[in-house]
Amino acid sequence: MKKVVLSLVVLLISASAFAQLSGGAKAGLNLANWGGDVEGTDMLTSFHVGGYVNFALSDAISLQPELLFNSVGAKIEDVSLVTNYISIPVMLLYNVNENFNIQAGPQIGLLMSAKAKFEGESEDIKDAFTGTDFGVNLGLGANFGKLNATARYCLGLANVFEDSGDEKGTTSVIQISLGYKLFGN
Repeated sequence: MKKVVLSLVVLLISASAFAQLSGGAKAGLNLANWGGDVEGTDMLTSFHVGGYVNFALSDAISLQPELLFNSVGAKIEDVSLVTNYISIPVMLLYNVNENFNIQAGPQIGLLMSAKAKFEGESEDIKDAFTGTDFGVNLGLGANFGKLNATARYCLGLANVFEDSGDEKGTTSVIQISLGYKLFGN
């Protein structure tokens, strides 16, 4: 994990030397579920909030690392299974024009908490999950001055269940975000 963070820092410092820099805050809706071998789950509506820094490498290409508090999970009948991550997506943006972009990139998530919620009660289930999640993101973005909007699909590739035997559970999230540029062009 330390190698990943160190590599990200070096990449960001290197990119910032040659790039136009901007950044801001974002928040939005998560429509989350589990994929893999998990059956009988329904979509959980949750949220994400955080910030981003955008390095314009050229008129057409940008690198955008983000730091998000990301609430995901699933529902099984009346029980909401909520896992909260600190997620670090690193998105490569192809800017179709000044207002629209296509995004793709990897994401790592560090598990902060996991709860089973039922009829106002909450139980800690963090031990049932691995400490990290890894996946890929694909999305579309639009810029309107200082405001921006993103629709993204986050496909988990790692099994997030601890000691699950042959059963594999992955995260699957549709994210809809609104952002506000705080600095830069």
